[in-house]
Amino acid sequence: MILIADSGSTKTDWWLADGGHVVRRAASQGINPFHQDGGVIYGIVDGELLPQLGDDEPRAVFFYGSGCSHEMAPVVVEALGRAFPHAAAIEAHGDLLGAARAVCGPEQGIACILGTGSNSCLYDGTSIKLNTPPLGYILGDEGSGAVLGRNFVNAMFKGGLSAGLRDSFIAESGLTMAEIVRRVYREPMANRFLASLSPFIHRHIADASLRRLVIDNFRSFFRRNVSAYGRADLPVGVVGSVGYYYSAELSEAADAEGFRLGRVVRSPMEGLVAYHASQGR
Repeated sequence: MILIADSGSTKTDWWLADGGHVVRRAASQGINPFHQDGGVIYGIVDGELLPQLGDDEPRAVFFYGSGCSHEMAPVVVEALGRAFPHAAAIEAHGDLLGAARAVCGPEQGIACILGTGSNSCLYDGTSIKLNTPPLGYILGDEGSGAVLGRNFVNAMFKGGLSAGLRDSFIAESGLTMAEIVRRVYREPMANRFLASLSPFIHRHIADASLRRLVIDNFRSFFRRNVSAYGRADLPVGVVGSVGYYYSAELSEAADAEGFRLGRVVRSPMEGLVAYHASQGR
């Protein structure tokens, strides 16, 4: 059996698989070696994960997560090695490689993450060959939930959307323009707050101007990130809730910019299980 992890800032999903079949699913708090040292990571695995696994012992562990850069990956590997001393192989990789393996498998492709933030890469079937820097929601992150929320607020209060839609948002959310400005400029995690506006946008996607705003956000993502790879011949696979829930708008944007969508999934886990089963590890 192998253990696969997909970790974000708040939650880690752990799936135990045997020959491509998932035999157990577990969850723990998020693991990020950029913010947590090896002792803290070991404590999370030992205290939250191991009790859920019981007597099941994986022969290999594959961890994918945010903050897991080449420099920080050894911190995770060391902590997992302490938790699983009998595992023959333990690897830790960034979430972008996890996304690529999930949506492209062992084939060439362009892999993207479209969630609160955004990212993309050119993948050769084994590793990441090129990566356009996302630069975060202030300088970049086109296509993300944070930028979608930012563009929505801008259009709502500057006349880009109807007054009726603006009034509906204020009535549903209880947020005024002053409160939104305060939340963005005075409180931490402004990117998460802006991305949290996406459910309202999705519920009102029938509004033509709002749908155009969503499509334009995705078109900007393709133009400023994906076009840099010069490989319009390859399928573009996407992982993340924003890409998944707005898949119709994403497909329209891809067509408009000359790209072909591949797999679009909310979570990379099923794809990662299939990838590792195909590799025999």
